[in-house]
Amino acid sequence: MRIIGGSWRGRQISVPSAGGVRPTGDRVREAWFSILQFEVPQARVVDLCAGSGALGIEALSRGATHVTFVDSAPSALATIASNLQALRAEPASYTLQRADAMQYARALPAQSFTLGFADPPYALDVAAGLVEAWRAIPFATVFAVEHLAAADVGDGGDRRRYGQTAISFFRG
Repeated sequence: MRIIGGSWRGRQISVPSAGGVRPTGDRVREAWFSILQFEVPQARVVDLCAGSGALGIEALSRGATHVTFVDSAPSALATIASNLQALRAEPASYTLQRADAMQYARALPAQSFTLGFADPPYALDVAAGLVEAWRAIPFATVFAVEHLAAADVGDGGDRRRYGQTAISFFRG
């Protein structure tokens, strides 16, 4: 998998081999960051269900000041750490947090982050729950969640469809 924009454009990153990680594809990631391009520089980002870290790493590459990567799988966090080291990311620009994304999101205070990203495993069907957590306490100014296009994550978001995948953007 490659980074599609910013200072690390074209660089390859690894994907965890275990745990059924399904990284956001290049086309969808490119659309995602095209929509948020003016909000990423200087942003504080939380990447929930981080998996390979592709979304958060893409944000760092495009000028985000800090990304908190949240995943419950040690193998995912180890892969993200390895990717960030290979890219020579400044250690102060990221935090790795081993936690359940839903519990982590529910515990965040309002406006903790500029941007919130979530790409949960489709099989777990937690996208709608993460949106509900954000609606209860908007922990990011903008929250974007990837999900199956057929999934109902609630009303009020700007939904973009890419084949079987959709991203819903919510603004606080």
